Formats: sequence, C-alpha cells, structure tokens
Amino acid sequence: MEARQRLEAKPQATGEKLTTLSDAIRRVNDRDHIAIGGCLFSRTPLALLMEILRQGRQGLTLSRNLMCYEGEWFMAAGAVEAVLTSWFGIGLPWGVSRILREKVERGEVRFEEWSHLGLGLRYRAAAMGVPFLPTLTMLGSDLMAVTQAKTMQCPYTGKTLCLVPALFPDVALLHVHRADRFGNCQIDGYPHMDPDIARAATTVLVTAEKIISEEEIRRHPGRTVVPGFVVDAVVEAPYGAFPHECYGLYEADFEHFDKYVAGIKARGIQGIRDYLDCYVYSPQSHQEYLALFGEDRLARMAGYARELVGK
Repeated sequence: MEARQRLEAKPQATGEKLTTLSDAIRRVNDRDHIAIGGCLFSRTPLALLMEILRQGRQGLTLSRNLMCYEGEWFMAAGAVEAVLTSWFGIGLPWGVSRILREKVERGEVRFEEWSHLGLGLRYRAAAMGVPFLPTLTMLGSDLMAVTQAKTMQCPYTGKTLCLVPALFPDVALLHVHRADRFGNCQIDGYPHMDPDIARAATTVLVTAEKIISEEEIRRHPGRTVVPGFVVDAVVEAPYGAFPHECYGLYEADFEHFDKYVAGIKARGIQGIRDYLDCYVYSPQSHQEYLALFGEDRLARMAGYARELVGK
C-alpha cells in the first residue's frame, strides 16, 4: 500500500527530461529495488547499470524477467543483496550462473525465483494499481512454497488460482530505440515487460539510441509504449545496450560472451572483477567504453542486425 501511495504521489512532470548518465543515476539510492528492462541480452540498459556501479551504490535488490550477466557484475562488486528473476545466465550455450550459485550457497545474496509469467504479472499488477493478480502459473510447482504467492478458490469456477502480489520497484532502468526530450519512448520489436515496469516504478530512467523531435514522436503515436509523464530522466546513448542486442540496430556480440565466460571459468569471481576493471571502471565515458570494442566491431554487429530485419 505504501508503494502504491508513493507512486500515486509522484509528480506527473511533462517538462524536458534530457540529462547525462551520471546525473540520471544520482536518482538511485542505496538499498533501492531496481527493475531492469529488456530481456536476457535484449535491450539491457547496460550504460545505466555500469554508471550505478561506478557511483558505488550498495544493498540493492535487482529484478528482471530473465537476468543476464549484469546480475553477476553487481554480485562481484558487492552491491546487491537480493535478486528476483526466472532465469539467471546468458543463455543455454553458456549455462546458468556459477557466481549466483556461489553467492547464494554462501548466504551472501538472497535469490527469489518466480516463473517468467508470474514475475511479469507482478509488474502488471503494480502497473494497474491492484494488490495482486490471479493466474494459473506456478500451481503444482515448488515455487508456491518458496515465494509470496498464495492460492484462492475461484468464486466462478471453484478451481484453485494462484495469486501473485504486485511488485513496486523503486527504480526502473530501460533502454529504448527512440525518445524525445520529454521522455516519450518508442521501442521496435517486442517491448518485453518494459511498459509495465515503467508504470510500476517510482523513478524511471531511460537511455535511448537516438533522441528525436516531439513532432516525429507524434507522427507515430502507436509506437510510443512508455509515455513521457512516467519518465524522470532520459539520456541519449547510442549502443547503450552493447554488447547485448538492440533489435534492428545491432546484434549481440556472442564472441564477447564467450570471452567473458572463459574468464569466469579460469578465475572464478575474480574474472568478473577483472572484467569490471576493464569495461566499467576504467572508461571515463560511454564513448571510451565503446572504443574498447572498436568501430569495425560495432559496424559488423549493426550489419548483422540489418540482415535479420531485412534492411
């Protein structure tokens, strides 16, 4: 109830939201619950996540439908206390996260698992402003005993339903294809859970591949899936999800994933710390970070993405 009241009391600001990465992340506090947009290695707001690590936030809770290796970064940095997700790892070729298992078995991080649909419905309930939503997901699974889900008898059919509680993040981090200076955001391809996460969170921070005019936004109103009045800050960050993918603009760099996992296999959690030193803490700007990959690689990944969408 307090989270909902906090969200309802949020000013519906309609002014200009353009800012920098560092300024946007100053809105994130220690011990915040951060919901991460995108899905697995699709449109992960990596530029925003990296800036959180640079600014040294602690005691965080992370939630995401399918958590990629960004969760490992926060574990290696000692910045996260709890993770809520339905999957944790890059993808099947790379296996599930070894670092998650190590941290959870040592009691250093709390792991809360929901079904993919169950977690999505938690965001949806918060976005709708209701305390829970009924569903059939997770019924008959062990997840019913280890989560906050409850059951009830349907008053219409008499069948058992699972009730999942609303999830109100403190902060939502999103990466989108386009936005205007007022924070109206457009996403090409599947939007994943981003629209619900944006409406469920108290503070919404966005990076966009490109900032376009409000006139251009208005020409295609159906593409605006996150309205500006829920957004608190927007940053122009080309390749803001790289080496993850952004549909139609650049493909994920799977060779980079191979290199990342090889470092973990060779050095364990120290492999991640070495990675963070190279790719997160050393670059002084997003442009310096992209320079580590080189223009040729970025152009090659952009070419792969155009082939997938027939451009």
